[in-house]
Amino acid sequence: MRLDWVPATDRPDLLAEPVRVALERLLAEGVLEPPDVEVAEIDPDLADTAELVEASGLPMDDMANCIVIAGQRGGEERVCAALVLGTTRADVNRTVRKALDVRKCSFLAMDEAVGRTGMEYGGITPLGLPAGWRVLVDEAVPARGSIIVGSGLRRSKLRLAGTVAARLPGAEVVPGLGLPV
Repeated sequence: MRLDWVPATDRPDLLAEPVRVALERLLAEGVLEPPDVEVAEIDPDLADTAELVEASGLPMDDMANCIVIAGQRGGEERVCAALVLGTTRADVNRTVRKALDVRKCSFLAMDEAVGRTGMEYGGITPLGLPAGWRVLVDEAVPARGSIIVGSGLRRSKLRLAGTVAARLPGAEVVPGLGLPV
C-alpha cells in the first residue's frame, strides 16, 4: 500500500474540524506554509500505528503518536498532549507527571479525549488541540526529517517535519519523554 501525500490545504475533507481551523490560522499567521503539512487518505482500519506500518511498509520511526494525559494539583486539572515516536512510549509516570507538576496522572478516557479534542480516537494529533493545552514533544521528534501522525480523523494521516511539530502552539520539547518500547 502506498500513501498519496498532498498539501493538507488541498484536502480539508480529510481533516477534523479543529485541525482544519488550526491549520488555516497558522497559515494565515505565517507560522506554517502550505507544503509544511501534507495529508494522505488511509483505510480507517489502519489508523493504529502498528497496523499502518505493517500494511504500508513505512518505517515505525517515521510514525508519531499523540496521547492526551491529565492530572490534578490543588483541585486544578492539568491536561497535556504528549507526542512521541512510534518506536517509543510516553514516560507518563515520571516525565509527564513532573512536567505537569502533579502527584499522579493518567491517559484521558477515550470518550473524554474524543469529546474534548473534537477528534476521533486513533486520530488525535497535536495540531488543533484546545487552546491552552501544553504539547509535550519528545526530543527525538524534531530530529526526524518528517513524522506521520493523526489528522483528527481515522481515515487519514498527516505528514510534517519534526521541527514543525515542535513549533506548534503549546509545544515544548521535553528530553526523556519517549522511552524505548
